[in-house]
Amino acid sequence: MKSVPNTPQSTTPKVALFVTCLVNQFRPNVGFAAITLLEHAGCDVIVPKAQTCCGQPGYNNGLRNAAIETAKSTIKLLEPYDYVVLPSGSCTGMLSKHYPALLSDDIAWKRRADSLSSKTWELCQFLVECLDSTLPTHSNLEGKTISYQDSCSCKRELNNTSAPRQLINQLCNGSNLVELKDPESCCGFGGTFSVKYPDISERLVSDKTQDITATGADILVSADLGCLINIAGYTSRAEPVPFEVRHIAEILANNLETPSMTSGSKK
Repeated sequence: MKSVPNTPQSTTPKVALFVTCLVNQFRPNVGFAAITLLEHAGCDVIVPKAQTCCGQPGYNNGLRNAAIETAKSTIKLLEPYDYVVLPSGSCTGMLSKHYPALLSDDIAWKRRADSLSSKTWELCQFLVECLDSTLPTHSNLEGKTISYQDSCSCKRELNNTSAPRQLINQLCNGSNLVELKDPESCCGFGGTFSVKYPDISERLVSDKTQDITATGADILVSADLGCLINIAGYTSRAEPVPFEVRHIAEILANNLETPSMTSGSKK
């Protein structure tokens, strides 16, 4: 488990929300939901206006120098805050795992990258492991079944599998968590993997969609928007599915005014 930095109990945590490119461009509702959850937990939430991409797409495609420059500018931007929280496992992994590795040849920058890493959290892990937060209560999920998709980054980079499930189970009011038959498999997104290897990606997301449908779940959620975009995109090209697709922050914050990413909804 990640160590929790010491902060005075009387001090309101100053949290920088790193929105991420996918949330900003495709699903801003996720960002607003994250703010709702963090403020309910007693945080002072700031969304730094100068934030950009975390640099992950370039880094994954061999643009090391560009990724280093992005890392340095992001570190400088986020240093003033007590915590940095992201509604994305993959971007959290970039800041907390890959920035220190990228800057390992420069002692001063490596130290700054390590400092940022120590206070950078994926949203669900932050709420559970750092704040032990209690969710806002709501009954809009009463009688609904929910399936959770573990993103590769959350599961393998962050070891973040229990926190999202713990938060879903907090909602109760008749909602049930149903597990996928094959929670280990990738959804096929993988950032630019889905662009470079579309045939493999298509097969993976097809298998994933069949697995989700077989659970009988009303709603599929994940902590990574990339997984959800890939699944929703596939279902828009294939046959309609009987389940909604939403980011986990949306259901936790009862921020459900925005339509599902699919047209799927059980009657």
